[in-house]
Amino acid sequence: MNMNTENTVSYLPASTRCMMIPELLWKIFEQVNVVDPFVRSVRKTLLALALTCKLFSGPALDLVWRNLRGFEPLIRCLPQSLWKQENRKLEFQRTMTLDDWSIFCKYNYRVRSLVHQCHQSCMSDMVICGTEIWRALSCSPFPLPLLPNLTALTWTEATNETFQYILLFVTPQLTKLDISVARFGISFTLGPFEQSIFSSIAKSCPSVSHLSLSYERYDSRSIVGDTSIVLHFWSHLTSVRIGTVSEAAILHLSNLPSLRVLECRLPSTSISTDAQKLLQRPVFCALEELTVTCKSPVILEAFLEKLTITPKILSFTFARGVDSVRVLPDLISRLPNACAHSSLQKVQLCILDEDRSADPNVSIGAAAFQPLFAFRNLRVLDFTADGYCTVRMDDASLLQMAKAWPHLEELYISRSSHSNYRVTLHAFVLLLWHCPRLRSVAVLIDWSTIDVHAIPPDLPYQGFSQKALTNLFINGWRIENPTSIAAFLSAIAPNVRFINGWDSDIHGYDSDAIDNSWTVVQNLIATLPMVREQGRRMVLNRLMRGSYNHRAAAQRGGRH
Repeated sequence: MNMNTENTVSYLPASTRCMMIPELLWKIFEQVNVVDPFVRSVRKTLLALALTCKLFSGPALDLVWRNLRGFEPLIRCLPQSLWKQENRKLEFQRTMTLDDWSIFCKYNYRVRSLVHQCHQSCMSDMVICGTEIWRALSCSPFPLPLLPNLTALTWTEATNETFQYILLFVTPQLTKLDISVARFGISFTLGPFEQSIFSSIAKSCPSVSHLSLSYERYDSRSIVGDTSIVLHFWSHLTSVRIGTVSEAAILHLSNLPSLRVLECRLPSTSISTDAQKLLQRPVFCALEELTVTCKSPVILEAFLEKLTITPKILSFTFARGVDSVRVLPDLISRLPNACAHSSLQKVQLCILDEDRSADPNVSIGAAAFQPLFAFRNLRVLDFTADGYCTVRMDDASLLQMAKAWPHLEELYISRSSHSNYRVTLHAFVLLLWHCPRLRSVAVLIDWSTIDVHAIPPDLPYQGFSQKALTNLFINGWRIENPTSIAAFLSAIAPNVRFINGWDSDIHGYDSDAIDNSWTVVQNLIATLPMVREQGRRMVLNRLMRGSYNHRAAAQRGGRH
């Protein structure tokens, strides 16, 4: 604070200065909280501040309780005669009194966001509340909700039994709602009772802008029922992550002017002709990210047929392995007509084999990706086919990709090591040449041309090096001379630090030996730049000494 500011504040009325102090304290205490509000040491610091004086107490306690991970801390603030813990569950031992509720109300209004876990999970050590606690809290002596100023609610591991208690927390101020169902084979059925709860939530929370009904993206059995039943209640949605959507829900979402993120599963049947006609007009005007899961690219192709959107990110996942590979080129050829060429930056295509009918000989030509060349601003291309689909890639195809996408940062075009389609090291270097921002790459490369040679005395490719590349995925390729490969890579891509592979189990080879060879490469890559720097400094020092000796000799000769 400078002198002018101090003088100005000193002339303000005392009441005004008192009003400014809490705002100043809040900003100071927020800096304590900015690291991570859930870190125990941060919370201890804020609690210590709250106990310092009355002036500190309010803003410090507001920050302590602002973001709550679990409802249990509120229960533990109540008299210990009220509750007990058995294993990882809290239960009430007696009926709540008005005094208990009075204590509860000292803290509940401070909570702005709640992350609550309903079901005990082996993946978490979080303590949960027992059913009796929820029943007791449902009989509150004051009007619900329990947390009147809540704006963000995450309700995890929900079951059909615990889902109803979410109504204790819905507020008109709620803008973010994230519900995830219990995992490990426990299905969640959206029956009439659950749908009525959803309707109550939607009516009580008209301002929701971020909605997430999480599900196992690749498992349609985790949620039974239409998860889009309540979408039509909300008109201010900016982000929607949900399960299977109906045609009516798609049409509703398409008309929302604020929707930027949509993640959903399309139904098993293609969209109707009438719906396609409605999607032909300007729709999804603000959409930036579209993530879709469906059975086959044919279903998605019908959805996109009349659509014109301007997304930055497209992510598509298909369940029927071999069938999806065969029709994928038709879908890719549809994308330049459906998406603005200048906006798209990331494309992810994932093909699973839900029916376990994978054909090890199935393949797709690199030419299938050529329609994506229209997207000159593409940053990421990620093609995954569950490890069984071979991409017929050659040097010419890779060079076409490199020239088409000069801003490319990540390229994952093949994750199968069982392929005979590999590109040469020359094509790999040209990829780095044309894509100076490329930082992560997975392309099958033939490393054998390095294996048979010793380390050359000169730097390869006239000293060219690409500084952005840090991650290289080698896909289980066996090498004979890790030192030569490390020397080559450290010259061409000196900042590579991570060398990984999806599949090192190559028939006829020792996978441990493969892993160890590439571990040697990774370790050498980290060391060789330092060796080169030492050598460079030795040469410079030698040259400087030589120059100094030459000048000294010249000076001595001049004196004589």
